[in-house]
Amino acid sequence: MAASPPSPIAVADSQDTIVAVASPRGRGAIGVVRVSGPGARRIGEHMLGSLPAARHAALRPFLDDLGQALDQGLALFFPAPRSFTGEDVLELQGHGGPVVLDLVVQRVCALGARPARPGEFSERAFLNDRVDLAQAEAIADLIDSATAEAARAATRSLQGMFSTRVSALVESLVELRVHIEAAIDFPEEEIDFLAEANIAQRLKGLSMNLRNVVAAAHQGQVLRDGLRVVIAGRPNVGKSSLLNCLAGRESAIVTDVPGTTRDVIRETIDIEGMPLHVLDTAGLRDSDNPVEQEGIRRAWAEIEAADRVLLVVDDDRGVGAEERRWLAQHASSAKVSIVRNKIDLSGAEPGVIEGEHGPEIRLSAAIGLGLDSLRGHLEQCAGYQSSGEGLFMARRRHLEALEHAQDALGRADRQWRQQRAGELVAEDLRRAQLALSEITGEFTTEDLLGRIFASFCIGK
Repeated sequence: MAASPPSPIAVADSQDTIVAVASPRGRGAIGVVRVSGPGARRIGEHMLGSLPAARHAALRPFLDDLGQALDQGLALFFPAPRSFTGEDVLELQGHGGPVVLDLVVQRVCALGARPARPGEFSERAFLNDRVDLAQAEAIADLIDSATAEAARAATRSLQGMFSTRVSALVESLVELRVHIEAAIDFPEEEIDFLAEANIAQRLKGLSMNLRNVVAAAHQGQVLRDGLRVVIAGRPNVGKSSLLNCLAGRESAIVTDVPGTTRDVIRETIDIEGMPLHVLDTAGLRDSDNPVEQEGIRRAWAEIEAADRVLLVVDDDRGVGAEERRWLAQHASSAKVSIVRNKIDLSGAEPGVIEGEHGPEIRLSAAIGLGLDSLRGHLEQCAGYQSSGEGLFMARRRHLEALEHAQDALGRADRQWRQQRAGELVAEDLRRAQLALSEITGEFTTEDLLGRIFASFCIGK
């Protein structure tokens, strides 16, 4: 993914013809160069001799300025507006070597195109009403999906499931606003739209529908971002063994020598479709070794940034004074779970119990006993339900917009119940509508669009 700084949307840029390699970097069997804009047709005629029939693939040489072949492959032309961007689009599918792809891009630029910014193709699709903003973001989410369930959820968002639910809420808000504002503006008509039961009932229905969308969006956000879990504890309590057991492979070195793990080791694991980003850290103890000290410093930094901390202890020893001090200094108890490891030695039964310091999971990382209980516990911590049906992808900004809409709708309900203040209710409904419209891009700012599309891949 590109790390370019966000750039504002420039209307003039939409008149440019842009080009980018749309296939992954590096060597490959096939490489795709994508061209979009008013000059795509002319560029295709120069490089191919003549354009293929619309939306039909044709085998053609890709010609340089002397008429010699740079490469040979499939060419496709999509006339506006029936293309991904809504503009004339030319795709050249040739061989995937970096050198030949660069030569093709240079030739396209020599014919009047410019290199595309990150996400500019998707940005143009949004600006030309081919997709809304939530659908455009789903394109990047589909590419970045870490699990099969996340990919399916991103596809549902791309197909418009999330946008449809948001649009239904906006429509209901608009209808209620119309009723209330009509009664405010034309009181002499004796419009009965402000009957108490009618307004109260409709506000209640809106709140319920919004809560359902928020719950589904939370699931989608977990699917997209996953849960960041840090394994922490003293040396030799089985942290690396636990990481290896969860990952299903020997990711971390396991020895009887204390302090084997010096740096943070990361693995992404699929739990019922939810991405779990697991970090194994250096054993926590006092040390004079500068390398181990740096590892411990990094461990504390990861603990503080974690969504969930698995504090691993020997089941026989339990949580001691040192562990309690660590928890008090560096981690909220609300995000810590105690993992009582080595029950194959202690003889305890596997499972999850509520202990003195919060949830405790008894397991044996050495033989894999009790791992299902830990996986289920982590799903519960994330609030994830693996039913999968009807889930769509969502981002943190979507949840924030939904929460702002909830706040505004809650204020509208209170204003109506306490004061019957139609003007204030209408204003809060307007605020809720604007918050929801930010999700699909009906109401947004150029700065927000710049930040969103700058995070996309070049060529997408």
